[in-house]
Amino acid sequence: MYVAVKGGERAIDNAHSWLAEARRGDHGVPDLALAQIREQLSLAIDRVMAEGSLYDPDLAALALKQARGDAVEAVFLIRSFRTTLPRFGATVPLDTGAAQIIRRISATYKDAPGGQVLGPTFDYTHRLLDFDLAKDDSVAPAPELPAATGAVPHILSHLNAEGLMQPESAGEGDVPDLTRAPLEFPATRPLRLQALARGDEGFLLSLAYSTQRGYGRNHAFIGELRIGYVRVSAQLPELDFEIEFAEILLTECESVNQFQGSKTEPAQFTRGYGLVFGQSERKAISMALVDRALRARELGEDIGTAPAQDEEFVLSHCDNIQSSGFLEHIKLPHYVDFQAELELIRKLRRDASAYQEAAE
Repeated sequence: MYVAVKGGERAIDNAHSWLAEARRGDHGVPDLALAQIREQLSLAIDRVMAEGSLYDPDLAALALKQARGDAVEAVFLIRSFRTTLPRFGATVPLDTGAAQIIRRISATYKDAPGGQVLGPTFDYTHRLLDFDLAKDDSVAPAPELPAATGAVPHILSHLNAEGLMQPESAGEGDVPDLTRAPLEFPATRPLRLQALARGDEGFLLSLAYSTQRGYGRNHAFIGELRIGYVRVSAQLPELDFEIEFAEILLTECESVNQFQGSKTEPAQFTRGYGLVFGQSERKAISMALVDRALRARELGEDIGTAPAQDEEFVLSHCDNIQSSGFLEHIKLPHYVDFQAELELIRKLRRDASAYQEAAE
């Protein structure tokens, strides 16, 4: 708290009032309703939910409104609220193969088994401003297009059947929960994936891009990128069957990377994996590329100076809440520290001047 600032708590209260006024903006413009934010800024909602580790579009809309559109601040609000919620248990593993697909593409197979679904995407637009959007929305909404129905198997399962994909290990013991325990090194892959799923999209994008430019030699193909609604179930202790209680939108990416083989492993493809809340394609792809880069040591590949291959560097800096908290703390009063350094600089200058005069 800026207790040393003239005015003390009264100044802080006034700053809060000014913030509320700035958040509201021109009162001649209608106030944004949470439903408008939730429905029309859905990709921003998805990012806040993913990095906030809480799937609740309404709360994400509230956080974005309160944060004046600052995604990182909204994530901070969601994370803070999440800590107040009781924990009832864990869900059973999600079956993304049974997702109700709204988008599914592959860069490895033109005629992908199960078909490709372009879905809602900016990929094929011309990136020109659409000034029709500046007009009042008085037209009737377009009819909702049906999603693909029925289970759609993962494309890489066909490579698995040929023995061309490195088999995935189920791991041993309980999977650690990053939201309940601090990050420790060396980190297991499940723990790394949790950290990446919560990580800042921009940071992961930069790291993923670096691997493509040679900092880690991580040339990947998108085996499959799918977006769909997945049912969430839990196994209650008093029942002998699963209970479905929710349906959430997820983005899943599986990258395919070449592996030359070793003394014990044949040449084969390896996998990078990304899974995030909502429609977050850039984040899921970035996550998959960084996940694969972080597997270099366990695969016996050469480790250079590539940042994306440095587990401690990646996982310690990908969380935007930790990063922004440490960065923004330097806005707080550091008067004593600075005065100490100021006096040190003055003393060094006086000593240097005295030495120079004595030498002359």
